[in-house]
Amino acid sequence: MNLSINELTDTNVVLNPCRKKSDVAVQLIKNTLNQGIQASYVLMDTWFTHEPLIKSCLEEGIDVIGMVKQMKQRYTYQGKNYDLKDLRSMLPKCRNSNVIGSVLVTTKNGIPVKLVYVKNRNKKHDWLVILSTDCSLSNEEIVRIYGNRWSIEVFFKSTKSLMKLGNEFQGRSYDMMISHTTIVMTRYIMTEWLRREEKDPKTFGELFFRFSDDIQDMDLITALQNLMSLVVEVANGIAEATTDTVKSQLQQWINQQATFIKALFTDFCWES
Repeated sequence: MNLSINELTDTNVVLNPCRKKSDVAVQLIKNTLNQGIQASYVLMDTWFTHEPLIKSCLEEGIDVIGMVKQMKQRYTYQGKNYDLKDLRSMLPKCRNSNVIGSVLVTTKNGIPVKLVYVKNRNKKHDWLVILSTDCSLSNEEIVRIYGNRWSIEVFFKSTKSLMKLGNEFQGRSYDMMISHTTIVMTRYIMTEWLRREEKDPKTFGELFFRFSDDIQDMDLITALQNLMSLVVEVANGIAEATTDTVKSQLQQWINQQATFIKALFTDFCWES
């Protein structure tokens, strides 16, 4: 199993504006592992993949796989320090694979990591770097495991766009936010289960909109019959002279309608 920083939540973590986001992330990981949840890797995006957090995860006995941003950080390779661009220039050219290559390096504080370079699909001549503290994994396996984060991004997109996570309710109470988040997650679980049980390939969004309609549209025949029943009920409750007028006008209206509408009222009875 893999953990992602983005999906970790815990009601026992107090929202303290003085705590760093990385410190809260470490506490969430600890609480998750203490609950008996077993995981092999923590998956991180570029915001979280930095050495202090990596070190904290390793101290908890769990490896890290994360995307690395091209900044000024240096890695030690064969006794010398290089940045990501310098290390990329040392790799052989690769034209037929999305994985350019990899290199084993150590961080500033001596943590051995494997840097895997992959092509950027959005920019033809650009590349991305995935860091792994488990150096025994192949390049392809590191890319595959990190790719699991995409399902998490789709999850957040669905909950925010379709289920209004974050904008359905407004409040500063932590308990309220946890309650609302729990309701949204329950909606998602139910809809996702229905999607998996469906025989036809409906998307998650289609299913959500299908099940979110509280009131289904009423067909014309049912609407006319219900409307006529209401008219009869009202007419029987007014004065007799007025009732005769209503009956006459209504019968005249029926006679002027199309054949299929007339057929609906062949057995029409004024007794409510």
